[in-house]
Amino acid sequence: MIAEASESMSTFNSINKQAVLDFLLDYQSQLTATFTALDGKADFREDVWQRAEGGGGQTRILENGAVFEKGGANFSHVMGKTMPASATANRPELAGRGFEAMGVSVVLHPDNPHIPTSHANLRFFLAEKPDAEPVWWFGGGFDLTPYYGDEQDCRLWHQYAKQACDAFGSDVYAEFKQWCDDYFFLPHRQEQRGIGGLFFDDLNRWSFDQCLAFLRAVGDAYLQAYKQIVERKRARAFTAEQKKFQRYRRGRYVEFNLVYDRGTLFGLQTGGRTESILMSLPPHAEWVYQYTPAKGSAEAALYSDFLRPRDWLATPVNHLTDS
Repeated sequence: MIAEASESMSTFNSINKQAVLDFLLDYQSQLTATFTALDGKADFREDVWQRAEGGGGQTRILENGAVFEKGGANFSHVMGKTMPASATANRPELAGRGFEAMGVSVVLHPDNPHIPTSHANLRFFLAEKPDAEPVWWFGGGFDLTPYYGDEQDCRLWHQYAKQACDAFGSDVYAEFKQWCDDYFFLPHRQEQRGIGGLFFDDLNRWSFDQCLAFLRAVGDAYLQAYKQIVERKRARAFTAEQKKFQRYRRGRYVEFNLVYDRGTLFGLQTGGRTESILMSLPPHAEWVYQYTPAKGSAEAALYSDFLRPRDWLATPVNHLTDS
């Protein structure tokens, strides 16, 4: 019994919540500074909020910029006495525990339809109850949602994803890429949301410090990859028809986030701040009845060539486009 208590205390002491908190707050500032500079016109406004059940956060929103039609970089740190249903659905053994969750979520919806929408999320979760060992894990990842396919973007995105994973194991990228492909899928459309990236949850297979280091690597990879894509595409001309197609495809983004996204469900089930939770939705979207792209068009190519799981790093270099 003494040995069990000692082991539990050792595990608890290895949890450095302050280190996670400091990283997430710094990362939110990195995000807003990077995207403010990229936009060159608009800046993020901050909204600090408190949650009655415990905790709070700071929402930072950019709107009507020169590059970004809407963007958000949210930090939250919330706690509660009981786990929400979305958190215990796959882990019923955690029912009855109190929880503490902290994370940063970012979504950028560019004005130019040649620039993909991007999303990243980094989070830490702790579940506790008296006289029991605490349970902790990390989660997150990033994914890219193009409106017009570009293999160079896709390769770059996945190269950064793989580089973030390689130091943590030769099979990590393949595992978390597959998880991302499986997660960002709309069953009712039988369609991928985008071209994927990385997704992971329940991550505690390594030491606490190593898991946090992985979170840092994923966050840095997202920033570096998306910045390069935006810089390459920001000046590209687009038409009214391409803008209309962007609004139509944004409808898929809305469907996924409102029906399937775990973060949205968790936030709503825990009494989170609705305005902050739904900041991920685009400012304009359309639903067209039985839309069918013209055969041989760039719009049709999005469906046939990009919205399906692929090994993007195996794509021959001479097939890449530089648009």
